[in-house]
Amino acid sequence: MGKKIYIILSNTGTLFSKAIGMYTKKDLNHASIAFDEELNEMYSFGRKSSHNPFNGGFIKENPIEGLFQRATCAIYECEVTNSEYMRMKSKISQMEKQKQLYKYNLIGLVLVAINIEMERENAYFCSQFVATIMKECPSSRLQVAPPLAQPHHFEQLSALTLKFKGNLQTYVSSKRKVEQPIHVSVWRKYAFSIASFM
Repeated sequence: MGKKIYIILSNTGTLFSKAIGMYTKKDLNHASIAFDEELNEMYSFGRKSSHNPFNGGFIKENPIEGLFQRATCAIYECEVTNSEYMRMKSKISQMEKQKQLYKYNLIGLVLVAINIEMERENAYFCSQFVATIMKECPSSRLQVAPPLAQPHHFEQLSALTLKFKGNLQTYVSSKRKVEQPIHVSVWRKYAFSIASFM
């Protein structure tokens, strides 16, 4: 019996994401990999703090916090063998133990726009990282080298099956069987406060 992994393509609506979208002409410009359908073990390369886009590296992502709270997504399922699954988890475990060594490959991301392949030691952008991990699965490798991988390339993999497309919080709430949180803007909260005094 094999295992399943999940590829998550998302749009957090940040200026950085919009800038990438201007080049790719795609809506979903961030890629992550997860080892369970509830997305409790979800990893990528991105900003370490939601308030600082320039401090990036290896991260374990929380799909219900920060920039993901208003994200849209497409979630793909991929069946892998037990040995492929363990190799991928082992690779990520090693990276997590030494996460301080890893940085965001902004130079590589810029070079993708002009189709120049460049690998830097211990540096990845999100789709490069996911493609690198997926190299452990021969049947699910991309046709392009990891330093040229873009999120939409994963949509073209026949080994991946689309399981969900829409609001990320809706997906997570359904899988974790919890109520979807209601996000109220600061201005609406302010309006409610005023109304309570009238």
